[in-house]
Amino acid sequence: MIPLAAFEDVIDASGAAPRIEAMLPIGVRPRQLSVRALLAGMCLTQADGRPAHLTRVHQALTSLPEDDQVRLGIIADWKTGPHQLTYRQTERTFGLAADALAKDERDGLPPGPLQGICDDLLEASISGQFKDASTSLAVDWTDLESFSRPPPARGGPCADPEASWGHRKNNLLRSEDELFYGYYFSAGIMMPGENGPAVPEFARRMTLSSCRHDPVRALVPVLTAMPAAGIPLGDVLADSGYAHRDAGAWALPLRAAGALLIQDLHPHDRGPKGTHDGAIIANGNLYCPKSTTTTACAASRATSKMSPT
Repeated sequence: MIPLAAFEDVIDASGAAPRIEAMLPIGVRPRQLSVRALLAGMCLTQADGRPAHLTRVHQALTSLPEDDQVRLGIIADWKTGPHQLTYRQTERTFGLAADALAKDERDGLPPGPLQGICDDLLEASISGQFKDASTSLAVDWTDLESFSRPPPARGGPCADPEASWGHRKNNLLRSEDELFYGYYFSAGIMMPGENGPAVPEFARRMTLSSCRHDPVRALVPVLTAMPAAGIPLGDVLADSGYAHRDAGAWALPLRAAGALLIQDLHPHDRGPKGTHDGAIIANGNLYCPKSTTTTACAASRATSKMSPT
Protein backbone atom coordinates (compact mmCIF):
# COMPACT_ATOMS: atom_id res chain seq x y z
CA MET A 1 0.00 0.00 0.00
CA ILE A 2 1.22 3.52 -0.79
CA PRO A 3 2.25 5.30 2.44
CA LEU A 4 0.42 8.38 3.67
CA ALA A 5 3.59 10.49 3.37
CA ALA A 6 3.70 9.91 -0.40
CA PHE A 7 0.18 11.26 -0.82
CA GLU A 8 0.93 14.25 1.38
CA ASP A 9 3.97 15.08 -0.76
CA VAL A 10 1.84 15.00 -3.94
CA ILE A 11 -0.92 17.12 -2.39
CA ASP A 12 1.56 19.71 -1.12
CA ALA A 13 3.47 19.85 -4.40
CA SER A 14 0.27 20.42 -6.37
CA GLY A 15 -0.83 23.39 -4.25
CA ALA A 16 -4.41 22.13 -4.57
CA ALA A 17 -5.35 22.22 -0.87
CA PRO A 18 -4.74 25.94 -0.20
CA ARG A 19 -6.44 26.87 -3.48
CA ILE A 20 -9.59 24.99 -2.49
CA GLU A 21 -9.46 26.28 1.09
CA ALA A 22 -9.44 29.84 -0.25
CA MET A 23 -12.74 29.15 -2.03
CA LEU A 24 -14.57 27.89 1.06
CA PRO A 25 -16.67 30.10 3.34
CA ILE A 26 -15.29 30.96 6.76
CA GLY A 27 -17.60 29.92 9.58
CA VAL A 28 -17.82 31.03 13.18
CA ARG A 29 -16.22 27.81 14.33
CA PRO A 30 -13.19 26.53 12.38
CA ARG A 31 -13.62 23.22 10.60
CA GLN A 32 -11.86 20.27 12.16
CA LEU A 33 -11.24 18.59 8.81
CA SER A 34 -8.99 20.52 6.45
CA VAL A 35 -9.08 20.14 2.67
CA ARG A 36 -5.54 18.76 2.81
CA ALA A 37 -6.60 15.97 5.17
CA LEU A 38 -9.72 15.31 3.07
CA LEU A 39 -7.63 14.87 -0.08
CA ALA A 40 -5.28 12.56 1.80
CA GLY A 41 -8.23 10.45 2.93
CA MET A 42 -9.57 10.26 -0.62
CA CYS A 43 -6.17 9.08 -1.88
CA LEU A 44 -5.88 6.48 0.87
CA THR A 45 -9.33 5.15 0.06
CA GLN A 46 -8.52 4.61 -3.61
CA ALA A 47 -5.05 3.18 -2.93
CA ASP A 48 -6.56 0.61 -0.58
CA GLY A 49 -8.99 -0.56 -3.24
CA ARG A 50 -12.02 0.67 -1.35
CA PRO A 51 -15.13 1.97 -3.12
CA ALA A 52 -15.10 5.74 -3.65
CA HIS A 53 -17.63 6.37 -0.89
CA LEU A 54 -17.35 9.23 1.56
CA THR A 55 -17.93 6.80 4.43
CA ARG A 56 -14.78 4.98 3.31
CA VAL A 57 -12.82 8.23 3.38
CA HIS A 58 -13.91 8.78 6.98
CA GLN A 59 -12.93 5.20 7.84
CA ALA A 60 -9.51 5.61 6.21
CA LEU A 61 -8.77 8.78 8.20
CA THR A 62 -9.97 7.45 11.55
CA SER A 63 -8.00 4.22 11.03
CA LEU A 64 -4.66 6.03 10.81
CA PRO A 65 -2.15 5.75 13.66
CA GLU A 66 -2.96 8.15 16.50
CA ASP A 67 0.07 10.36 15.82
CA ASP A 68 -1.04 10.89 12.22
CA GLN A 69 -4.61 11.58 13.31
CA VAL A 70 -3.44 14.28 15.72
CA ARG A 71 -1.12 15.81 13.11
CA LEU A 72 -3.86 15.95 10.47
CA GLY A 73 -6.51 17.20 12.88
CA ILE A 74 -8.54 14.01 12.79
CA ILE A 75 -8.23 14.03 16.56
CA ALA A 76 -8.54 17.55 17.98
CA ASP A 77 -8.53 19.01 21.47
CA TRP A 78 -11.97 20.24 22.46
CA LYS A 79 -13.10 21.67 25.78
CA THR A 80 -14.53 18.28 26.63
CA GLY A 81 -11.29 16.49 25.70
CA PRO A 82 -9.93 14.80 22.57
CA HIS A 83 -12.51 14.64 19.79
CA GLN A 84 -12.26 12.31 16.81
CA LEU A 85 -13.58 13.41 13.44
CA THR A 86 -17.17 12.40 12.74
CA TYR A 87 -18.66 11.39 9.43
CA ARG A 88 -20.87 14.47 9.48
CA GLN A 89 -17.77 16.70 9.69
CA THR A 90 -16.24 14.80 6.76
CA GLU A 91 -19.43 15.28 4.78
CA ARG A 92 -19.47 19.01 5.52
CA THR A 93 -15.92 19.69 4.29
CA PHE A 94 -16.49 17.59 1.19
CA GLY A 95 -19.82 19.29 0.47
CA LEU A 96 -18.32 22.77 0.81
CA ALA A 97 -15.45 21.87 -1.53
CA ALA A 98 -17.78 20.27 -4.08
CA ASP A 99 -20.10 23.29 -4.08
CA ALA A 100 -17.20 25.72 -4.43
CA LEU A 101 -15.80 23.86 -7.44
CA ALA A 102 -19.11 23.13 -9.16
CA LYS A 103 -20.66 25.06 -12.03
CA ASP A 104 -23.75 27.17 -11.47
CA GLU A 105 -25.51 25.06 -14.09
CA ARG A 106 -24.11 21.55 -14.30
CA ASP A 107 -23.76 20.26 -17.84
CA GLY A 108 -21.88 16.98 -17.53
CA LEU A 109 -18.43 18.51 -18.07
CA PRO A 110 -15.93 19.38 -15.31
CA PRO A 111 -15.66 23.07 -14.41
CA GLY A 112 -12.36 24.74 -15.22
CA PRO A 113 -11.08 25.12 -11.63
CA LEU A 114 -11.80 21.47 -10.84
CA GLN A 115 -10.10 20.25 -14.02
CA GLY A 116 -7.10 22.46 -13.23
CA ILE A 117 -6.78 21.03 -9.72
CA CYS A 118 -6.99 17.47 -11.05
CA ASP A 119 -4.31 18.30 -13.65
CA ASP A 120 -2.01 19.71 -10.97
CA LEU A 121 -2.49 16.69 -8.70
CA LEU A 122 -1.65 14.30 -11.53
CA GLU A 123 1.38 16.32 -12.57
CA ALA A 124 2.63 16.46 -8.98
CA SER A 125 2.43 12.66 -8.80
CA ILE A 126 5.13 12.30 -11.48
CA SER A 127 8.65 12.16 -10.07
CA GLY A 128 10.96 14.95 -11.14
CA GLN A 129 13.32 12.55 -12.89
CA PHE A 130 10.55 11.47 -15.28
CA LYS A 131 8.79 14.77 -15.99
CA ASP A 132 10.91 15.42 -19.08
CA ALA A 133 11.59 11.78 -19.94
CA SER A 134 9.01 11.72 -22.74
CA THR A 135 6.47 13.97 -24.41
CA SER A 136 4.53 11.06 -25.93
CA LEU A 137 1.05 10.17 -24.75
CA ALA A 138 -1.33 7.30 -25.43
CA VAL A 139 -4.95 8.38 -25.10
CA ASP A 140 -8.19 6.44 -24.79
CA TRP A 141 -11.51 6.50 -23.01
CA THR A 142 -13.51 3.90 -21.09
CA ASP A 143 -16.91 3.65 -19.48
CA LEU A 144 -17.51 4.57 -15.85
CA GLU A 145 -20.87 3.65 -14.42
CA SER A 146 -22.62 6.08 -12.12
CA PHE A 147 -23.28 5.29 -8.47
CA SER A 148 -26.91 6.15 -9.15
CA ARG A 149 -29.68 4.06 -10.57
CA PRO A 150 -30.86 5.35 -13.95
CA PRO A 151 -33.95 7.55 -14.03
CA PRO A 152 -37.31 5.82 -14.53
CA ALA A 153 -38.13 4.71 -18.05
CA ARG A 154 -40.78 7.42 -18.35
CA GLY A 155 -38.43 10.10 -17.07
CA GLY A 156 -38.07 11.68 -13.67
CA PRO A 157 -35.39 12.55 -11.13
CA CYS A 158 -32.46 10.38 -10.06
CA ALA A 159 -29.51 10.79 -7.68
CA ASP A 160 -27.04 11.63 -10.47
CA PRO A 161 -28.73 13.84 -13.07
CA GLU A 162 -25.44 14.71 -14.81
CA ALA A 163 -24.89 11.11 -15.87
CA SER A 164 -26.34 9.85 -19.12
CA TRP A 165 -26.83 6.69 -21.16
CA GLY A 166 -23.79 5.61 -23.16
CA HIS A 167 -22.53 2.69 -25.24
CA ARG A 168 -19.68 0.31 -24.45
CA LYS A 169 -18.27 -2.85 -25.97
CA ASN A 170 -19.48 -6.00 -24.29
CA ASN A 171 -16.30 -8.02 -25.05
CA LEU A 172 -18.42 -11.02 -25.99
CA LEU A 173 -18.42 -13.00 -29.21
CA ARG A 174 -21.19 -10.91 -30.69
CA SER A 175 -20.27 -7.42 -31.82
CA GLU A 176 -23.20 -5.55 -30.30
CA ASP A 177 -22.67 -2.71 -27.88
CA GLU A 178 -24.48 -2.50 -24.58
CA LEU A 179 -25.96 0.46 -22.74
CA PHE A 180 -24.71 1.75 -19.42
CA TYR A 181 -25.64 4.78 -17.31
CA GLY A 182 -22.72 6.99 -16.33
CA TYR A 183 -19.73 8.79 -17.80
CA TYR A 184 -16.84 8.49 -20.22
CA PHE A 185 -13.46 8.52 -18.48
CA SER A 186 -10.57 9.70 -20.68
CA ALA A 187 -6.87 9.54 -19.89
CA GLY A 188 -3.50 10.42 -21.41
CA ILE A 189 -0.73 8.03 -20.34
CA MET A 190 3.00 8.68 -20.69
CA MET A 191 4.67 6.49 -23.31
CA PRO A 192 8.28 6.16 -24.48
CA GLY A 193 9.18 8.21 -27.51
CA GLU A 194 10.21 6.55 -30.75
CA ASN A 195 13.60 4.88 -30.18
CA GLY A 196 13.59 6.49 -26.73
CA PRO A 197 14.23 4.88 -23.35
CA ALA A 198 11.48 3.12 -21.44
CA VAL A 199 9.47 5.35 -19.10
CA PRO A 200 6.92 4.54 -16.39
CA GLU A 201 3.38 4.71 -17.74
CA PHE A 202 2.19 7.55 -15.53
CA ALA A 203 -1.26 9.03 -16.02
CA ARG A 204 -0.51 12.61 -17.03
CA ARG A 205 -3.98 13.91 -17.77
CA MET A 206 -7.52 12.69 -17.11
CA THR A 207 -11.02 14.00 -17.50
CA LEU A 208 -14.58 12.85 -17.00
CA SER A 209 -17.58 13.72 -19.13
CA SER A 210 -21.21 12.72 -19.25
CA CYS A 211 -22.08 10.27 -22.01
CA ARG A 212 -24.16 12.97 -23.66
CA HIS A 213 -20.82 14.59 -24.62
CA ASP A 214 -18.27 13.30 -27.11
CA PRO A 215 -15.28 12.04 -25.04
CA VAL A 216 -12.87 13.03 -27.82
CA ARG A 217 -14.00 16.66 -27.78
CA ALA A 218 -13.98 16.64 -23.96
CA LEU A 219 -10.32 15.56 -23.84
CA VAL A 220 -9.03 18.05 -26.44
CA PRO A 221 -8.97 21.18 -24.20
CA VAL A 222 -7.26 19.19 -21.45
CA LEU A 223 -4.44 18.15 -23.79
CA THR A 224 -4.08 21.46 -25.62
CA ALA A 225 -3.67 23.28 -22.29
CA MET A 226 -0.51 21.31 -21.51
CA PRO A 227 1.98 23.45 -23.53
CA ALA A 228 0.85 26.57 -21.66
CA ALA A 229 1.72 24.73 -18.44
CA GLY A 230 5.24 24.10 -19.74
CA ILE A 231 4.60 20.52 -20.88
CA PRO A 232 5.17 20.16 -24.66
CA LEU A 233 3.14 17.68 -26.66
CA GLY A 234 4.94 15.10 -28.77
CA ASP A 235 3.52 11.95 -30.29
CA VAL A 236 -0.14 11.35 -29.38
CA LEU A 237 -1.13 7.72 -29.96
CA ALA A 238 -4.83 7.07 -30.51
CA ASP A 239 -7.12 4.47 -32.00
CA SER A 240 -9.53 4.86 -34.89
CA GLY A 241 -12.23 6.29 -32.62
CA TYR A 242 -10.17 9.50 -32.49
CA ALA A 243 -9.04 9.44 -36.11
CA HIS A 244 -12.64 9.22 -37.34
CA ARG A 245 -13.67 12.57 -35.80
CA ASP A 246 -13.88 15.63 -38.00
CA ALA A 247 -10.62 17.55 -38.18
CA GLY A 248 -11.85 20.51 -36.13
CA ALA A 249 -12.79 18.25 -33.23
CA TRP A 250 -9.45 16.47 -32.85
CA ALA A 251 -6.66 16.72 -35.42
CA LEU A 252 -6.47 20.48 -36.00
CA PRO A 253 -6.38 21.65 -32.34
CA LEU A 254 -3.90 18.93 -31.38
CA ARG A 255 -1.57 19.74 -34.26
CA ALA A 256 -1.85 23.46 -33.51
CA ALA A 257 -0.69 22.64 -29.97
CA GLY A 258 2.40 20.89 -31.33
CA ALA A 259 1.28 17.26 -31.22
CA LEU A 260 2.18 14.69 -33.86
CA LEU A 261 -0.79 12.34 -34.32
CA ILE A 262 -0.09 8.63 -34.66
CA GLN A 263 -3.41 6.89 -35.00
CA ASP A 264 -5.17 4.00 -36.61
CA LEU A 265 -7.25 4.58 -39.71
CA HIS A 266 -10.96 4.01 -39.19
CA PRO A 267 -12.46 1.45 -41.61
CA HIS A 268 -14.71 4.22 -43.01
CA ASP A 269 -11.62 6.29 -43.85
CA ARG A 270 -9.93 3.57 -45.89
CA GLY A 271 -10.46 3.97 -49.61
CA PRO A 272 -10.04 1.44 -52.43
CA LYS A 273 -7.03 -0.84 -52.38
CA GLY A 274 -4.17 -0.14 -54.71
CA THR A 275 -2.51 -2.59 -57.07
CA HIS A 276 0.70 -3.02 -55.08
CA ASP A 277 0.42 -5.68 -52.37
CA GLY A 278 -2.96 -4.40 -51.22
CA ALA A 279 -1.83 -0.85 -50.39
CA ILE A 280 -4.73 1.28 -49.19
CA ILE A 281 -5.76 4.65 -50.54
CA ALA A 282 -6.53 7.41 -48.05
CA ASN A 283 -6.90 11.07 -48.90
CA GLY A 284 -5.71 10.29 -52.42
CA ASN A 285 -2.41 8.76 -51.28
CA LEU A 286 -1.17 5.19 -51.06
CA TYR A 287 -0.26 3.82 -47.64
CA CYS A 288 1.16 0.58 -46.38
CA PRO A 289 -1.60 -1.95 -45.58
CA LYS A 290 0.02 -2.50 -42.19
CA SER A 291 -1.29 0.92 -41.18
CA THR A 292 -4.74 -0.66 -40.89
CA THR A 293 -3.74 -2.59 -37.78
CA THR A 294 -6.06 -2.06 -34.83
CA THR A 295 -3.16 -1.20 -32.56
CA ALA A 296 -2.75 2.57 -32.56
CA CYS A 297 0.93 2.52 -31.67
CA ALA A 298 1.68 0.30 -34.67
CA ALA A 299 -0.08 2.59 -37.13
CA SER A 300 2.07 4.16 -39.80
CA ARG A 301 3.57 7.54 -39.06
CA ALA A 302 2.44 8.57 -42.50
CA THR A 303 -1.16 8.73 -41.26
CA SER A 304 -0.24 11.66 -39.02
CA LYS A 305 0.83 13.69 -42.05
CA MET A 306 -2.39 13.30 -44.00
CA SER A 307 -4.44 16.31 -44.99
CA PRO A 308 -6.93 17.14 -42.19
CA THR A 309 -9.72 17.67 -44.68
